[in-house]
Amino acid sequence: MIIRRSYSVPENIALFYSGAGLVGSVYPLIMAHTGGHGLECPLRALTGVPCPFCGLTTATVALTHGHWATAAATSPLAYLVAALAVGTAPVLVARNAGLVTQPRAWSPAARRRTAWVVAVVVALSWVFQLHRYGFL
Repeated sequence: MIIRRSYSVPENIALFYSGAGLVGSVYPLIMAHTGGHGLECPLRALTGVPCPFCGLTTATVALTHGHWATAAATSPLAYLVAALAVGTAPVLVARNAGLVTQPRAWSPAARRRTAWVVAVVVALSWVFQLHRYGFL
């Protein structure tokens, strides 16, 4: 019988962004073989307005290829998520090896604070994207 433990939010982000980094490392090769047609942001395609996460794929590809300035100019949010992934990865490995205790549930107050921090970060990212595309 396999018992699957639950992962904390930072661990889920680290796992997701690690996978995104792997995809980002081969994304230019995929684009070269598909005629340069990538996935367009649905909000931007429908309304012309960029979403808070516009440029995150481009920034991830830039980070995985060492193009730091391009990543910063496209989506600084990529740096935050990459730092969280890199910082959380050792904890994830240690938890899976049984060296660190399993995560505890967050208190309602901690969840509210985290929700506010995430909302502020997403709002700042959106302001950045709106400025980048000339809306501000």
